[in-house]
Amino acid sequence: MSSLYSVFKFLVGFLLAIVLMAGASVAAALYFAAKLTTLPERPVFPNDKTAVQIAGAKPQSTVKASPVSDSSDSPSPKPLEPGAYRALVTQPIGLILRDTGSRDSNRIGGVAYKEKVVVLEDSPDKEWQRIRVEDGNREGWVKGGNTEKVEGE
Repeated sequence: MSSLYSVFKFLVGFLLAIVLMAGASVAAALYFAAKLTTLPERPVFPNDKTAVQIAGAKPQSTVKASPVSDSSDSPSPKPLEPGAYRALVTQPIGLILRDTGSRDSNRIGGVAYKEKVVVLEDSPDKEWQRIRVEDGNREGWVKGGNTEKVEGE
């Protein structure tokens, strides 16, 4: 009887050790999988236009703090063409600027999230918009529905 009890104790101990090892392995695998699937922080470079927005500060406060930028901002808005309006990019990943209103056309640049643009015209099917970036001389076509008209400017 004693030998049967010893074999039983050995088997129970062995199974318990295997269960503990398997549980620890699963826990370690889940921990490392969670660490490897999280996205790293987006790097911020000094020449980023959206660095202020990424840092969480309000862009209006930086404009007010710099009198030089106030004087340069006032003459830069050009008068709008008939039918054109000012807008902000609402697509969080930004937009691809193309040379014509087609998915097959050449990419000529990009427009960042919350960047100010002037919508010059819409394509007849409203799929594309011809825009001009306000802070530069870039002009091209972007996918429609990804800008929001800015009122009162």
